[in-house]
Amino acid sequence: GFVNQREVEVDTANFSTALRAALRQDPDVILVGEMRDLETISTALLAAETGHMVFSTLHTLDATETIQRIIAVFPPPEQKQIRLQLAATLKAVISQRLVRKSDGIGRVPACEVMISTGYIRDCVINPDKTRMIRDAIAAGTSQYGMQTFDQSLYELYSKELITYDEAMMRASNPDEFKLRVQGIRSTADAAREEMERAISEFERGPNR
Repeated sequence: GFVNQREVEVDTANFSTALRAALRQDPDVILVGEMRDLETISTALLAAETGHMVFSTLHTLDATETIQRIIAVFPPPEQKQIRLQLAATLKAVISQRLVRKSDGIGRVPACEVMISTGYIRDCVINPDKTRMIRDAIAAGTSQYGMQTFDQSLYELYSKELITYDEAMMRASNPDEFKLRVQGIRSTADAAREEMERAISEFERGPNR
């Protein structure tokens, strides 16, 4: 196969212009270095809607913030339509934090993985449910292979790849992480179980 690259300010004026030009070449995969502005995000969504596989990066803390950041770029009157487009095209969000290894040599990635399941798509579409994405990720570990940052950190800590102090410093919710290490049931456990029930009911549908 062939890889075509465009460098901003050398081959093209900006990201969005390069992306629109790339669509005319019927590419199989498009890599957008970073989705910086409304026009670039709009064109990336259009590319995904027309059947192209699009990869990109965004500087955010986690999957939920990624969704919120993309939507917030657009004016409020357009956000409902953008939520629908995003729900229809988004396949996954993978976020990472580089964590210092316990031996002091190098770093290891703690990864949050969100897969676009039916329930996740519903959370993207519904503004009142977007905040539930993190709990949906935590509840989708066994069935869909998703994981939150704190679940990833706990696994790294359990394997002694990182220290407890480093995990606590990087955790999204240090108090919940501490309780998990101590084997104490927390509100996060209750939230995950409640979310598992909600997802199960959602997947069964209203007529089942």
